[in-house]
Amino acid sequence: MHRAVSYLSATCTKALQFNIGLPRTKVNAVFIKALSLSLLSLQAGSVLSAVPGLEPQKSWDLDGYIKYMATYSIPDGTDNTFDNLIHNRLNFEYRFSSSWRVNVGLRNRALWGDSTDFPGYADLVALDSGYMDLSKNWHEDDVVINSQLDRLYLTWQQDDWGAQLGRFRINWSMNTIWNPNDIYNAYSIYDFDYEERAGMDAVMLSRKLGFADGVDLVFSPARQSGQDSASLRYFANQSGWDYQFIAGRARMDYVLGVGFATDVFDAGFRGELTWFDPIDPEFEGEPTKKTTVASIESDYSFGGKRSWMGRAAWLFISEPQDASSALAYLNLPLDAKTLSFTRNTWYADVSFDLTPLNRVTLSTSYYDDHSYFLGISSNYSLANDWQLLTVIQSFNGNGDSLFGETPATLLFANIKYSF
Repeated sequence: MHRAVSYLSATCTKALQFNIGLPRTKVNAVFIKALSLSLLSLQAGSVLSAVPGLEPQKSWDLDGYIKYMATYSIPDGTDNTFDNLIHNRLNFEYRFSSSWRVNVGLRNRALWGDSTDFPGYADLVALDSGYMDLSKNWHEDDVVINSQLDRLYLTWQQDDWGAQLGRFRINWSMNTIWNPNDIYNAYSIYDFDYEERAGMDAVMLSRKLGFADGVDLVFSPARQSGQDSASLRYFANQSGWDYQFIAGRARMDYVLGVGFATDVFDAGFRGELTWFDPIDPEFEGEPTKKTTVASIESDYSFGGKRSWMGRAAWLFISEPQDASSALAYLNLPLDAKTLSFTRNTWYADVSFDLTPLNRVTLSTSYYDDHSYFLGISSNYSLANDWQLLTVIQSFNGNGDSLFGETPATLLFANIKYSF
């Protein structure tokens, strides 16, 4: 593997230097640059991988992946589009001692295809909503090349005390589908390609109070004046129930939240509720409203030869915010108040092993305005560290519904190598 990667990397480097091997186009030149960087990361991963029994304990770790995804969009009434993505990720950790460590996570992406012609596409790729702008577009012509540090933090741990400073993921979720308690890092249920999720620029102080009990205190600054966040979480376990309480401020709202997780008759049962009370009575000339966001979900493993499993969830938003279009809702960053655009939303999925190496998931969601989503995905293990993911997503509904106004079907093929 190492020899093959070295050969491919050298070939791409020569092609870049002498402009041979591919037609002289801007797309091919930029593509070679992106591919060369990705192959170099593969080469580094193969060289630095541990040899069991021979390599001494290290003070650092480096891993990551590289994947290619093709996307074919079939909207009703307009032209179809085809897009490509090469996505490389590097995760680095260095341990200064048993108490101190630093973590860095870098995303490198090269995107090309029909969507690059859309106005504002490059700006959307480079969007970084953190306090620090750690995203950079290196090229914005026929190919958009972007690098982003979505993890960059220092960790201290001593006995029952801990602290983190920098950009990291603050995961306060109990649920696995919709997360009203996730006031820092909410995400779309339709985004399957970014499994790490975005990080948040913050400082967090933690204190363990028992085996599964503790307290987290978080402060996260904002670029906009008066929109800093600060919150406290208490979590514990009692008689088979995990639960948590959250209080504080999330940007422009005071928040109170509660969450739980347990098992009922061998089925997982979880719930989250967060109440948002606006600090200011108006925002950009529009009155603000108090909002309650709640979600309950359950999952059950039926077992058997196919390892059948089902999940179902309900989401409630007392004051949903209108979405200008399906495209805006599906692509813009969400927060815990905008997990849906209707008052009630339902979700269900069922998954099973088609073969020991291939797992299939069927999913659907339904909205109050009669929008609906249908999806099917297949995750196939090609070999050690190689995966093939194929996904079909269909967004549709009644003619006056959000998804029904611009119905579309999306086809994805994603091949991934982890190192």
